[in-house]
Amino acid sequence: MWCTTFAFQPWHSAVELKRYLHRFFQELPRIHNLGGVRRTPYNQYDSIVRPLVHWLEARGVRFVTGARVSDLDFRYGPAGKSVETVHYVEAGIQRAIALRDEDLVLVTNGSMTAASSLGSMSSPARLIDDTRGGSWALWETLAGKHTGFGHPEVFTRSIDESKWLSFTVTLSDPTFFTLMETFTGNVAGTGGLVTFTDSSWLMSVVLAHQPHFLGQPDGTQVFWGYGLFIDQTGDFVKKKMSDCTGEELLVELLGHLGFEAQKDAILNAANCIPCMMPFITSQFMPRSAGDRPAVRPAGTTNLAFIGQFCEITDDVVFTVEYSVRSAQIAVYSLLGLDKSVSPLYKGQFDASVLLASARTLVS
Repeated sequence: MWCTTFAFQPWHSAVELKRYLHRFFQELPRIHNLGGVRRTPYNQYDSIVRPLVHWLEARGVRFVTGARVSDLDFRYGPAGKSVETVHYVEAGIQRAIALRDEDLVLVTNGSMTAASSLGSMSSPARLIDDTRGGSWALWETLAGKHTGFGHPEVFTRSIDESKWLSFTVTLSDPTFFTLMETFTGNVAGTGGLVTFTDSSWLMSVVLAHQPHFLGQPDGTQVFWGYGLFIDQTGDFVKKKMSDCTGEELLVELLGHLGFEAQKDAILNAANCIPCMMPFITSQFMPRSAGDRPAVRPAGTTNLAFIGQFCEITDDVVFTVEYSVRSAQIAVYSLLGLDKSVSPLYKGQFDASVLLASARTLVS
């Protein structure tokens, strides 16, 4: 359950595992049904990103898409180094922004979803081993200029240890959801993920509350799944998960569920899209002190790193909270605000939590 819930592999960072054990110790008594998971009413884009963008745009924030930041120029003075120019590429044209003294720069270094690719019902998602674009390339450029900006190669040097495959299924027939409700005893959106412990791929699926997307047509249902051991041969489809089409992924899933009698009806009403993500657990790769830069690197005046690849003491990556805290630290520090960052819950120091978790472990 720990492995499939948080996507840990045996070769991942022991430090990160320790942080997770401390952070989620209180979940052990209910991890079998993921009772502690909190879900948004719709998918996270519609529930979180859209409202935030609307709120920010109403306050004058301007979003530029289709552009890629390629480099930052620094000037050096008694107070330290300051970003003075932002270089970016837009529509194939090199451009630059000269910063004013009051401007601040927040950099998302690294990306879990970089180089992701999509397949279809009839084609697998191909593996793209490429860090040359986007935030990985920017981080590599900055790290090459200055010590203290981390070591991105630590997180990208072993794709086979950071990749896995997910898939999204759109259905125009309720058969699958009805069968799953009977099988699990949970109405869609009320239960946790379902993991097939006998699956060679360690496959899991999640049925969210429907509709999952704003504007989702009536009579359409959507669910999501993934596998951790994607280079293993399937139990029903004798291929690596990474080589499977969307249809083959569904055949494997239906085989584990025992829905053979309804297989043809479900397949005829389904569109399964595989998604290969080469860096999805790159933030878990073994690391040393200094491999992730501090949110506010020493010696900088107007720069901060945010996201999943900066260092926050004791906090755990692969969470929304990590991104939020890094942004809080960056903004409060850069603006000199007298505000406290949202505190970490530390259940390992709560005697009642320790007792309940210990009972679970020995039961």
